Amino acid sequence: VVVLEAYGHAAVILARARPGCGLAWTTLAGIGSVESDHGRHGGATVGDDGTVTPPIRGVPLDGGPGLAEIRDTDGGHLDGDPVLDRAMGPMQFIPETWTRWGTDANGDGIADPDNIDDAALTAGLYLCDRGGDLTTAEGWTRALTAYNFSADYRALVRDRAAAYGVGVRP
Repeated sequence: VVVLEAYGHAAVILARARPGCGLAWTTLAGIGSVESDHGRHGGATVGDDGTVTPPIRGVPLDGGPGLAEIRDTDGGHLDGDPVLDRAMGPMQFIPETWTRWGTDANGDGIADPDNIDDAALTAGLYLCDRGGDLTTAEGWTRALTAYNFSADYRALVRDRAAAYGVGVRP
């Protein structure tokens, strides 16, 4: 329920702040499902305050099969790795992206990549900026391509978002 509320809250905020974007909560849910099983990856749980524990960290982005190589951009401050970047939190942001886009959605004064409220709104802001009008196939594709360049990823997010849109759990 906490996670669903975070996706819905982000979509409502963006509908008011960026009405030309057209971001649906289902797109955020599709991303959250693929990226971290809605904050449950590796046995993590989402607290009533939206904080995911333990924090979810991706593999080192070392340029191996299917991975970009991204040298450390934050001194290990956000992701705990001072050599290579790792995706962080339930929406899996790399530190450089979080530093630029990270947003405090729950009003606690901290933009926290491990908080689903903050992560969902940040993802929405990023998608709107990158895609423009997400009600069009072109805009939605641009936004998702910026989030993750993989066509397989986009298809998986699309399929899960579509399932949520008709009330089916993928």
